[in-house]
Amino acid sequence: MTTFNLCILLSLAVTVYCIPIPQVTVEDERLAESYLKNFFNLTEETGPTFRRAINPMTRKLSEMQRFFGLQITGTLDADTLAMMKKPRCGVPDANIAHFSTFGNNLKWDKNSLTYRIENYSPDMTAAEIDDSIDKALQVWAKVTPLRFTRIYSGTADIMISFGSRSHGDYYPFDGPDGTLAHAFAPAPGIGGDAHFDEDETFTFRSNTGYVLFMVAAHEFGHSLGLSHSDDPGALMYPVYTYRDPDTFVLPRDDVNGIQSLYGPNPSTDPVQPGPEPPTTPDACDSTMVLDAVATLRGEMLFFKDSFFWRSYPQSNTPQQSLITNFWPNAPINIDAAYESQQLDNVLLFKDRRVWAFSGYDLVHGYPKSISSFGLPKSVKKIDAAFYDVESRKTLFFVGSSYYSYDEAKKTMDQGFPKRLDETFSGLTSKVTAAFQYRGFTYIYSGSYMFEYSLATKRLYRVLRNSYFLRCTNY
Repeated sequence: MTTFNLCILLSLAVTVYCIPIPQVTVEDERLAESYLKNFFNLTEETGPTFRRAINPMTRKLSEMQRFFGLQITGTLDADTLAMMKKPRCGVPDANIAHFSTFGNNLKWDKNSLTYRIENYSPDMTAAEIDDSIDKALQVWAKVTPLRFTRIYSGTADIMISFGSRSHGDYYPFDGPDGTLAHAFAPAPGIGGDAHFDEDETFTFRSNTGYVLFMVAAHEFGHSLGLSHSDDPGALMYPVYTYRDPDTFVLPRDDVNGIQSLYGPNPSTDPVQPGPEPPTTPDACDSTMVLDAVATLRGEMLFFKDSFFWRSYPQSNTPQQSLITNFWPNAPINIDAAYESQQLDNVLLFKDRRVWAFSGYDLVHGYPKSISSFGLPKSVKKIDAAFYDVESRKTLFFVGSSYYSYDEAKKTMDQGFPKRLDETFSGLTSKVTAAFQYRGFTYIYSGSYMFEYSLATKRLYRVLRNSYFLRCTNY
């Protein structure tokens, strides 16, 4: 009997804040055991547990936490349980490191493949579905020798269909949300086929539903032989993420994965190479210039491009994810961020606008103009911001100066802006990020971070800006 490898793409579940769970219930423990059996190969082990140095549940919890970049506790803590409750893919995650393949040489032995669209979804016009499927296949064709030809009858290498619940392949869909689609690895028969859940709302470009292009591009990665990646920026990451189809470029991790199977596109024009595949920022890159840094309920947040890291004081492993997976309405490539302790909000700045979030919800009335703080209209953007616990003021950095904002009065203080060097000795270049931690103020400028005491106006240390990211290579 032929065994097929099935991959399932599931809907985005927004990351939640770390809220303490008073008590782990029996139901939670059963969920954890089932999850680890399904996705991390937890097996039944016989014999007294005291004979084992490490409990198998603890070992597998640690493995899961390492994969998702969570704090490695080996216990069923709040963040781990929240991750387990996310809708997700049915393919095991164990032993995945960045891109992965199905193994056993599961790839097509030819470069010319056919595809057929068997039916259509009423959510979109036939022309929109045709265009989405074609563009999704071209994502992979651009970086490989693979070429795709559409046929209208007979059996294609990749058969594409929409169906709901039980739809003829023994892997029923689950209704709205949850499982969006699934695809089979290359093989005869059903191998390579991609099925989309008709109970979902698929869209052509809108982010109010699931963009068919994004779902299909992920699924066709499976159809060609790729499994999942633990890189949160990769197309082959297990959860759905909205991206603009008109500007989408296949990330580097996916390029490396598919080219490990089929090689590069031999016809790529060296004169006009096109956009460079985006690379997920590396916490260990000592030259990286962060976009912003902020605190959030005891955690530290580090922003770079479309990503941010959540760093826990007691953990050596920061959790990296896409900004829009945490705040779906947030901007990316932000200029500044800070936590308003009075409002219990985190504020993100980009150009002349500011977004405020409570939990992962956009606060009513936002985004607003940065002039709502009382900043002059001549200020086009904020370079950095942080809240000073002692004075209860928020400092906004703009060029070579800074402003002071009274959070309680909601007014800008008189006598500002002031020059940076009036308060921050030795700081002569542009501020790129700032925050406070354990009584010290940290001002980032390029790839360096300056540690100050505002009380004494004294500079204590100059550090690399990856210092608090707890890079595992150090």
